[in-house]
Amino acid sequence: MSTQVSEEVREALHERRPVVALESTIIAHGLPRPRNLAVAGELEALVREGGAVPATIAVVDGTARVGLDEAALTRIAEDPSVRKLGHRDLAPALATGATGATTVSGTAWLADSVGIRVFATGGLGGVHREWTETQDESADLRLLARVGVTLVCAGVKSILDVPATLQRLETLGVTVVGYGTDRFPGFYLSSSGEPVDWTLRTPHEVAEVMRAQDALGDPRTALVVANPVPRGDQLDPALHDRVLAQGLAAAKEKGVTGQAVTPFLLDHLTVHTEGASLEANLAAVRGNVRLAARIAAAYRERP
Repeated sequence: MSTQVSEEVREALHERRPVVALESTIIAHGLPRPRNLAVAGELEALVREGGAVPATIAVVDGTARVGLDEAALTRIAEDPSVRKLGHRDLAPALATGATGATTVSGTAWLADSVGIRVFATGGLGGVHREWTETQDESADLRLLARVGVTLVCAGVKSILDVPATLQRLETLGVTVVGYGTDRFPGFYLSSSGEPVDWTLRTPHEVAEVMRAQDALGDPRTALVVANPVPRGDQLDPALHDRVLAQGLAAAKEKGVTGQAVTPFLLDHLTVHTEGASLEANLAAVRGNVRLAARIAAAYRERP
């Protein structure tokens, strides 16, 4: 596979210093321009402040890049033709010379392939509403059953079927822990109301779980660290519930079905919360990146 690891990331991995992978879809497709480029730089800076090396991941002109320079980061942020690449899209993208931003599954696959253990993102993909009719499930879930990364996220977006997502992760054998909480986060909300089986409270506790995974060996699966957005930064729960209910009703009225439902609801939330959902999104991502850097640093400490 054509993969280019930046010199900084390569040296950090060789020297067993902490590295945190960052996805690029949030830059290319998750935020408005030009704010997206500023946020990309901010997230890398937060990783450095936490004592780790950032490794933003994308595919540029058919080469998988682990650690982007300023020119590549700018291109991912500003080029409207940049594609969205899950792990299933990597081979066609490399073979055809495409440029694309990697989703959770694409980023996790590439991070794992070069030995990066910790990955920070906003929210995990999941099982979609009306799954029994559409069979629509994010590729993130099955991929996490195949890679040995620790994924720090704020749960899954509340527009998804949260109980079904947790059940699917259990079926796939993916370990889920709450960070400082016994409830699975709802991305925009600090809690989805769904319980988690395990609660960890410090980066060192997470690092100990990672070491225990190492000792156990196969089968290799991800460790999902569900880190809730701070309550002061979450989307107002009453506003969230009202706007989401309106969005679901509007989707039904307009005949929006299948894979079109999720982007419809996300856009509806952004518009009808007057951007508050976007700010909650960013607060969650920042918190996850800070925590991921601390976990990566704790994992690389001598036990």
